[in-house]
Parts: sequence; C-alpha cells; structure tokens
Amino acid sequence: MSVPHRMKGLPSPRADQQWVQKGLPTCTLQRHRIQRSSLRRQRRCLILSAAAPAQSQTLDAQVAVVLGTQWGDEGKGKLVDILAQQYDIVARAQGGANAGHTIYDSSGKKYALHLVPSGILNEAAQCVVGNGVVVHLPTLFEEIATLEGQGVSTQRLIISERAHLLFDLHKEIDGLREEELAGKKIGTTKRGIGPAYASKAYRNGIRVGDLRDMDTFAAKLRNLAQDGQQRFSGFQYDVEADVERYKEIAQRVLPLVGDTVELINDAWEDGKRILIEGANATMLDLDFGTYPFVTSSNPSIGGVASGLGLAPTKFQAIIGVAKAYTTRVGAGPYPTEVFGDLAEDLRRIGVEYGTTTGRPRRVGWLDIPALRYATRINGLTHINLTKLDVLSELETIKLGVAYKVDGKSITSVPSEIATLEKVEMVYEDIPGWQSDISKARMWEDLPENARKYIARIQELIGVKLEWIGVGPGRDAIVVQP
Repeated sequence: MSVPHRMKGLPSPRADQQWVQKGLPTCTLQRHRIQRSSLRRQRRCLILSAAAPAQSQTLDAQVAVVLGTQWGDEGKGKLVDILAQQYDIVARAQGGANAGHTIYDSSGKKYALHLVPSGILNEAAQCVVGNGVVVHLPTLFEEIATLEGQGVSTQRLIISERAHLLFDLHKEIDGLREEELAGKKIGTTKRGIGPAYASKAYRNGIRVGDLRDMDTFAAKLRNLAQDGQQRFSGFQYDVEADVERYKEIAQRVLPLVGDTVELINDAWEDGKRILIEGANATMLDLDFGTYPFVTSSNPSIGGVASGLGLAPTKFQAIIGVAKAYTTRVGAGPYPTEVFGDLAEDLRRIGVEYGTTTGRPRRVGWLDIPALRYATRINGLTHINLTKLDVLSELETIKLGVAYKVDGKSITSVPSEIATLEKVEMVYEDIPGWQSDISKARMWEDLPENARKYIARIQELIGVKLEWIGVGPGRDAIVVQP
C-alpha cells in the first residue's frame, strides 16, 4: 500500500505559523493539522503490521475512552500510548497537572507526563487538552521543553480556549487550605487543582481564551487575587508580577489555542478516530469516589462528555484500567490496604511512588466490590489489567471479593466514610505462580495460575480483561484471546 508523503494542497507546519501570524481562522488551521496527522497514522500503521500483538491489534471503535477504575496510577498512559498509534486525535478531558502518566517508547526510554496527552509520542496523533482540564501554563511549558529536549515534537498540541487557567495563587490557596484542615487533611498534591475548579464553580475563573485581551485578563486576575487575600490571612501572591509574566506566556500559548469543541466534533463527522485519556480515577471522582478524599473533577465517564463537548452516544469503547492489586496516595479509607514487609516489597517491585509528587503510595490487594462499582458507573466494555508481574513472587494472592459491616454483607461501595472505614474485607486466596512473566507476550506464555487469577477477576466483574500488563515497556502486554 502506498501512502502519500503529503496530501496535495495541504499546508506544511511552517505555513501554520504564517497562518497564525496573519490572524486567519484557527479552526481551518486545526483541520490541516488533523489531516497531516491522519497521513502520518496511515504510514505508521504499515509499520505496526509487524509489531507486537497488542500493538498491531486494531480496536474497532471510532471513539474510545480510557478511564482509571481505582484511586489513580493504574497505568492508563501506557495503554493510551499503544492505542494512540491507531487514532487521529488523543484528548484529555479533565484534571490538571495532578495527573501523572509514565510511558515508555519502543526503545525503553521513559517519559513522565502531567498535562500533555499520552499520545504525544506518536507522530500520527493530534493531542488535545479539552475544556474540562485546568491548565497551569508555566508547568505545561516546562513539560513541553522537557519533551522537546527528549526529541519529541509537541507541534501537534491544541489547547481548548474554554479550559480554565490555574495560577500560582491557586497553589498557595491549596496549601493554606490543607493547613486549616489540620488532622483532617485530604492529602492533595498541593498543585492548586481544587482551588482552580472552585474558581470555575464560583464563576470568577479565568479561561485560556481570556489571554487574547490582556487588559481584561489583568482585571480578572486582580479580582481573583483579592478574593484570596480576603479569605486567607497568610495569603502571599504578587499579582502584578504575574500579570507581566502572563503577557509573555500569552504570546507563546495563543498559537496552540483553538475551539476544541468544534475540532473534536468536526473530526468525528469526518470519520476521524478519537481516543480520550482519563486522568485520576473513579474512586477519586468528586461524586462517586471516597468523598471528601477525592479529586476536584469527575474522572468517570460523565466528565468526558462535559470536558470535551462530545456526546456520550458517540462513545463506542469504554476501557477501564485496573492494577492487579491497588494503590492510593493521600488520606482516605482503603479496605484492602496491606502493611509491613509485604507492603514494602510490593512498593519496591512495583515502583509505587507518585509520578507527580514522588510520594510513596499506599498498597493493597485488588478490591472487587470497588472495581465492580466503577465498572457499572462507567459502563465499561473492556478492562486492561496492569502490573500483573508485580505479584509474581507471591505464593498466595488475596483477592478482596466482598464487604461486611457489623457482620452483614453489603453489595456496593458505601457512601459514608465512617461505614467504609469499618468495612471488613472478605478474601479469597488465589494460588500464585512464582515465576517471571515479564517476557510473556502471548496468552499461552502466562502460567496457568496467572490465567486463573485473571479468569476469577473477570468472572466477578463481568467484563473481559482484554489487555494484561506484564511490565513497564510498551511491548510488555498480553492480549487475551
């Protein structure tokens, strides 16, 4: 199959810059970028035909969503990186720089992402930061600089003009708020995510598109700073310095800004393939998670629709990502948590330290009631089970299959924290396989007991575990037939 190097009449990236300088419509410019990305994807698909099974398998969905099902850090970025090779657009819909996705290229080189979608390693993918994301632009530019320094082009990045800006004042407020809570701290990343979403809800937030008028932007930022000063006695923030700082930032970011609602929906109508990358996870969802020990957005399926402006009737595959065990960062109830030497061993083998904060993660056994709860809320069609290899040294693996409170079984995750904190976990003991599975690439390569563990999870959840992660590398994944 012959793939043309460039579509006839399609402007080059250099022409894009001239387009912006002339002040011509960005929606047309964005279509040009997607068309170029589509051609790159076609060329890459020719290469993928000889790749590992997981990478060469085509997902039959024009729109696919990848969501975390636990408390975050499940390994969503790796699956998005693999699937992005098949998609024209990869989009983030919610969260901010509190999301940390670690991915590896085909040579094993490591990349840590926070705001940039995990499709950025694939030159065929247009990467979109949707309106539901809160964006700290200095952090974004640091991330872009790091990626460019690693040889990754970020010219394919587009940021929604409707996305809300996160400022240093939000970080300051985040820290002051945690101090107020004293012994009842939430355990946030102190990245300002909650205060930024609070500004959005209070309707005094500032959006990316506001950078087009710096006089209006400055007035809004001064008002936002005044609110912080009135609320917190220890609030320290030089608003005039930030106004000057953002004059330069505006010049850098505006060429990347566009109407992503139109972009995404035009792409869908043109038959383009769209992959949506969730951040955080369902058990941290503002509505469905272990409230108040949650994030400040909706990482469940509802946040995808509102965070991109793409109707849920267009979602054809909803993929949940779950570790073969569980982890959580920060405070909050955790029914299957383990401690002592076992916790230290799992943390060491699984490298369970936050991509964003570096904090050691709490670790525990797989919680089936919580996973089934997330499966129902999101309407999952597939599951990617990750880090199965981390359990390989264990003689026996415990699987949390049910909750009991005061001796009575409960069938779902309780909404009250006090109830969840006193849950007694009912476990099944699953025989381990005690052999290295990190080189497994086919279903038949997995030991019988590993396949039995997968089968039992699948039986309890009622959704197929399509992909099984057996290591950090891009190719370290097994597809269940």
